[in-house]
Amino acid sequence: MSATTAPTGGLTPEQLAAFERDGYLIIPNALPPTTVQALLAETHTLLDTFPLSDHPMTKFSTGEKSAHVGDAYFLDSGDKIRFFFEEDAFDAATGSLTTPKARAINKIGHYLHALSPPFASLLDPARNPDLLGAGTAAGRRESHPAAVARALGFRDPRCLQSMVICKQPEIGGAVPPHQDSTFLYTDPPSAVGFWYALEDATAENGCLSFLPGSHRWAPVRQRFVRAAGGGGTEFAENEGARFPVGDGYGEKKAAAENGEGGEEGEYKMGEVKAGSLVLIHGNLLHKSEKNLSQKGRIIYTFHVIEGEGTTYDERNWLQPPAEGFTKLFRD
Repeated sequence: MSATTAPTGGLTPEQLAAFERDGYLIIPNALPPTTVQALLAETHTLLDTFPLSDHPMTKFSTGEKSAHVGDAYFLDSGDKIRFFFEEDAFDAATGSLTTPKARAINKIGHYLHALSPPFASLLDPARNPDLLGAGTAAGRRESHPAAVARALGFRDPRCLQSMVICKQPEIGGAVPPHQDSTFLYTDPPSAVGFWYALEDATAENGCLSFLPGSHRWAPVRQRFVRAAGGGGTEFAENEGARFPVGDGYGEKKAAAENGEGGEEGEYKMGEVKAGSLVLIHGNLLHKSEKNLSQKGRIIYTFHVIEGEGTTYDERNWLQPPAEGFTKLFRD
């Protein structure tokens, strides 16, 4: 073990301190090129082969132009692989696609981590030995998601959903500032996003931007839930805990750390190369801009929640499959 390796594996002390300070962490070369290419190949196969004949043509909305998606095709996707279109992929007058289907999809979700062998292998070191050497000259286990989760303090990390997000050329929609724990809520909040770039993410094609430190003072005020009375989704006031457990969190920290800036503070752009991993705290405010370039920005992301000592209830839009959410610790 080197002097810079965390005792528990996964993250060095410096990386862990940066994540706790900023609420996000960029880890270059977290995936070796062989894994990046395998995941890209699987993505293109999925995009090229899914049928349109029985597709309800569900569009994914980030809420900027229209209400968030909430049809049955979306709500029942927690244990399936389904395809959601970009809003701008359709002709406004005729409703027909204006681009080939493979370049019209916003995202694929939400059970890739179980049903797609290449994506499932990312969570299972026995099925992906190449991952053990990611980012290092000599192979080691620190790059594996389970090791990262352990270093972050998870006791029983569960992967509850996964997505490929395509950010298509010219039509890839902007995503306004948001917190992942709004959409994947536990009481207390515990979500962490694992966001892998499968292609370079740049300012031109809609990379992420972060409000550093906002995870410490930005409360989870709302939850994205199944609409009362059945059918659709809605945002509801969060009546549970709004911060993770710990002394480092609280709304009073906003003024102390940001003056009067608060949620209007300056976002920091996160351009990354393919193979990079971005860890995102569930309370962190982050966003991305519209892709106006000729180049796509395919990424793979999954989210982990704490399975021990938290409550995940029936109001959440995403409900667990019969076998429960996927365990990261398998030994």
